Amino acid sequence: MNTPTIDGFHYQNLPGQDAIELNVASGGSGPAIVLLHGFPQTHYMWREVARDLATDYTVIVPDLRGYGASGKPPARDETTYSKRTMAADVVAIANALGHDRFGVVGHDRGALVGVRAGLDYPDHVRFLGILDVLPTLDTWNVLKGVDAKVAWHLYLMAQPAGLPEKMIKAVAEDFFTSFLDAWDNDGTSFPPEIRRYYIDSSIGAVDSIVADYRATAGIDLDMDKADRAAGRTLPMPVGVISQDWGSQLGFDASGLWRAWAPDLTYQPIDAGHFMAEEKPSEIARFVRDLADHASTSARS
Repeated sequence: MNTPTIDGFHYQNLPGQDAIELNVASGGSGPAIVLLHGFPQTHYMWREVARDLATDYTVIVPDLRGYGASGKPPARDETTYSKRTMAADVVAIANALGHDRFGVVGHDRGALVGVRAGLDYPDHVRFLGILDVLPTLDTWNVLKGVDAKVAWHLYLMAQPAGLPEKMIKAVAEDFFTSFLDAWDNDGTSFPPEIRRYYIDSSIGAVDSIVADYRATAGIDLDMDKADRAAGRTLPMPVGVISQDWGSQLGFDASGLWRAWAPDLTYQPIDAGHFMAEEKPSEIARFVRDLADHASTSARS
């Protein structure tokens, strides 16, 4: 499989939690921003946004554990791919690159890792950017009735280990292709060779991808419930940019996010799920505005 790289970025393997090696690209200089990818993608989804931001920031772009060229340890239990473990990965690689404080921007799965990083490491995360997802607790709460069929894959991968992996491996090409087809509004988010790369990369990571999703229906949900019961929120500035899923499923996304993030900026976007690739200039501007807001808040 041809593994693409972001032009002008330096690549290295860095240890995350439990010494798992993570594939990390970094470039630019200035305040640090960590960009976390979604499913079924890798760090490469950020290529254009990362190059834009690198003119003013140090940009750190890892493959999450279990994805891309990062380590894919067998899931010894739910903690292996819990968002708490993956958030610890993020802090470890940022610290290894010399950054104790940094912004985090995540899409989809990466956004859930970012939320956990903000809750567990508020002294490290300067600001948090979220692309097109709800918090774990709220995701499960809003999925009900026939409209929830849009999230069928969440229920499949939430099942006990064994059967989901076998089912997906039997039709892996069709399984991963289906998401690229369904979530790319006009079919222009990425060129054919990048689409092929995402499919091939995901086919080679079925076990770890399923473990990541399974954790979201178990240990990650339990952590969110505990935080909600304790009244814990995200103390840093949080920006959310999203499609209008709420009109389809009957919820107020900005209201759900505000319960977690008192300092919230919510922005709808006319784009598909793969918005960082479909409209990279808009996403880069969203990140810059959020970083500016965080700097202003820190001074006041």
